[in-house]
Amino acid sequence: MYEPYAEFALLLIIAAAVSALAVRLRQPVLIAYIAVGILVGPSGLGLVTAHAQIDLLAQIGITVLLFVVGLKLDLKHIRHIGPVALATGLGQLAFTILFGFFIIVALGKGWMEALYVAVALTFSSTIIIVKLLSDKRELDSLHGRIAVGFLIVQDLAVVIAMMVMSGLGGMGEHGTGGGVLMLTLLARLAGAALLLFILMRYLLPRIVDTLARSQELLLIFAIAWGTALAAAGEYAGFSKEAGAFLAGFSLASTAYREAISARLASIRDFLLLFFFLDLGAKLDFSTLGDEIGTSIALSLFVLVGNPLIVMAIMGYMGYRKRTGFLAGLTVAQISEFSIIFVAMGISLGHVGASALGITTLVGLITIALSSYMILYSHRLYAWVAPWLGVFERRHPFRELAVEHARDTGVRPDILVFGLGRYGARLARTLKQQGINVVGVDFDPEVVRAQQNHGIDARFGDGEAPDYVESLPLSGVPWVISTLPDYASHRALIHALRERHYDGHIAVVARDEDDATRLHALGSIEVLHPFNQAADFAALDLAARIAAAELAPAKEPT
Repeated sequence: MYEPYAEFALLLIIAAAVSALAVRLRQPVLIAYIAVGILVGPSGLGLVTAHAQIDLLAQIGITVLLFVVGLKLDLKHIRHIGPVALATGLGQLAFTILFGFFIIVALGKGWMEALYVAVALTFSSTIIIVKLLSDKRELDSLHGRIAVGFLIVQDLAVVIAMMVMSGLGGMGEHGTGGGVLMLTLLARLAGAALLLFILMRYLLPRIVDTLARSQELLLIFAIAWGTALAAAGEYAGFSKEAGAFLAGFSLASTAYREAISARLASIRDFLLLFFFLDLGAKLDFSTLGDEIGTSIALSLFVLVGNPLIVMAIMGYMGYRKRTGFLAGLTVAQISEFSIIFVAMGISLGHVGASALGITTLVGLITIALSSYMILYSHRLYAWVAPWLGVFERRHPFRELAVEHARDTGVRPDILVFGLGRYGARLARTLKQQGINVVGVDFDPEVVRAQQNHGIDARFGDGEAPDYVESLPLSGVPWVISTLPDYASHRALIHALRERHYDGHIAVVARDEDDATRLHALGSIEVLHPFNQAADFAALDLAARIAAAELAPAKEPT
């Protein structure tokens, strides 16, 4: 209908408009991209004709995505994956693959299709989860750190799965024996590992050091290296995806990985637009109608089953039900990797288009619903908490270890809830002024760190009325809340008022909208840390300028 250039311009305009609506609805933009693909594809307006060009950009987008994932998996970081993240990640993977496989087979699918889709159901979107947790300021919380840990485990698992399935590419159409295939796969993996070790040890560091003198040249080299190893991976009998990951991984231990990753992020996001547009345009709704029931059943399995297994594992390992619930919600979805993994299976001849349709529908449903579940996780927890006792030990030892801090017997002057950067600095500065401060936080590691700094820090949930009642509130003049969001502030204030606390309450507002809602809660003091910091800096600078102008000028010598 249009020339390719005009067609691309039209697609970008439509994608921008629909993505703006998705952001307004607090949804990830990849859902908007797939919706645009459906809208402009043959099932919709039929505007897409430049299939070859879009497909090429889509493949480069996948290459850049896997390259960036490999780039972030530094061996030093992998070694520091905690036991809870490792156990939770592996446990959730095993549970989802095993039960998902039997559910899909019971729904009438073949074993190969069931295997691919079951594996696809295990992966959660690192990009989406990190963005949502960052927006909620929970990325550094206990459940946030655990979630990021098992997301790293999932990222490793998806790449291993891609390499194994692509290495067994003959399964779909040849009668090669399983033993021969396995030996061939192991030989190719060993050869790839040896080559990668030589490159990382002797060649790549010198090349990157030389190219890093020009940031533009470093970026070009990164893309060239990623696409070259992607092509080589396919030629060696693996896949472009596996080759692209190994290209990124080979640079992960260099000093320039953060610079490369930052420059590639926007390119990755732009090119992935075309992958999801292409995916949406290729969905055949004449066959998808038969898969709606299957997709809904699998979506419920992901939305409910994945969080439950995470809560069960974390409860067994000694964490409270609230920590397990908040971490578990982050796996109540599948990711863009799930769709890429099944798309790779189609290109290898292992599965048909129906598997991709099922996975895409499950992705649309779970990503849309889980985004709201994560955004409103604290409110959701308050509703379901009475039924979650089965996921908590009678003595959750990992968190109880720091819960019962030794009481000094001295009445505090101020209770500070939330010992993040602002709350911890506030508590330490008040202590330096001779004020007796007690700090409360829900993260055991934060509590230990502040205790090491000499703060009387205690572990506890400021949103739980029973915990607030256990605190020495009688006669305490001030309670200050530096908790991360409005809902947490409101829950703490409600708990204090139920306890009939009659001292002063101060809360930290993150922005003006937050401040307006906090003022509506009643007689509380609202702190504006960013405004106050800017005002202090301005007054300090003004005083220095005035002092400099009043200072007598030095006479020339």
